[in-house]
Amino acid sequence: MPKYEKKGFFATLYQYRVAYAYIAPFYILFLIFNLFPMISGFVLSFFRWDGLSDMHFVDVQNYVNLFKDPLFWKALYNTLFIGIIAHIPILLGGLILAYILNSNLVKGPNIFKTIYFMPMVTSAVAITIIFSNMFGYNYGLLNWFLSLFGEAPINWLGGDGSLIKVAVIVMFAWKWIGWNMVIYLAGMQGINNDIYEAAAIDGANHVDIVFKVMIPLLKPIILFTLIQSTIGMFNLFTEPFVLTGSSWTGGTNNGALTLMIYLLNKAPQGGTLYGYASAVAYVITIMIILISTVLNRVTEDREPKGAKR
Repeated sequence: MPKYEKKGFFATLYQYRVAYAYIAPFYILFLIFNLFPMISGFVLSFFRWDGLSDMHFVDVQNYVNLFKDPLFWKALYNTLFIGIIAHIPILLGGLILAYILNSNLVKGPNIFKTIYFMPMVTSAVAITIIFSNMFGYNYGLLNWFLSLFGEAPINWLGGDGSLIKVAVIVMFAWKWIGWNMVIYLAGMQGINNDIYEAAAIDGANHVDIVFKVMIPLLKPIILFTLIQSTIGMFNLFTEPFVLTGSSWTGGTNNGALTLMIYLLNKAPQGGTLYGYASAVAYVITIMIILISTVLNRVTEDREPKGAKR
């Protein structure tokens, strides 16, 4: 038998040159448009730069100033508050709608799929304009409905800025519930019916089948939607920005100021603090990674103590 011959890096590269040539475009584009901006952005976070003049190394001062800024903590609170409250109906509502459409209770499920998914493909700006009219103070639909019961109009988008979050939560949940519904529905349709039948034969009732069979099998998909929702939460920008009249401060008393609005207000839209904005971006990235790791640890399957493989 021929002996195993260890080849060098360049010899292996030459041997499989055709395969590497096919995958090279992806890696070239990834290096140019993904890896290089990530590395350069991280390096930039340690500098003070306005985009035109010379860069000045400031060590970790951008990060120190970030955590000292009360507006950053306000933006973080608003982002977490809006994201957590909104994702309760987004995730649970999407799961319930998917379960209903997966059953035989609804006729013409494709029509309902299209209706629920339509907000996802509709322009976010157009949706926000409609919701701004719905929550309007003088001619808003909600205030008109309240007037039927003799209630005074509510300044949802103004006032002290505390109720703007309600409008953002309602619009954000309405838009994204259909997306999660489609993902959950695909997962439910991928479960073999034999599993349900076996559980029924073993004496499981309908509730047991849902909570002890279907949902555990959907756990990887639920984890995926949770992580995806976390990323979407930290990227929340269009809805609060347009609802507050394109305000870079988040409206009255910074009521709708999110981390993404805060970041873009530093650079490139509201200012020229590119180093500071890069620091904000990497703090957001670290928070997303931490939350995703925690979600992954919490939802992973654990073997009982003392169990042997």
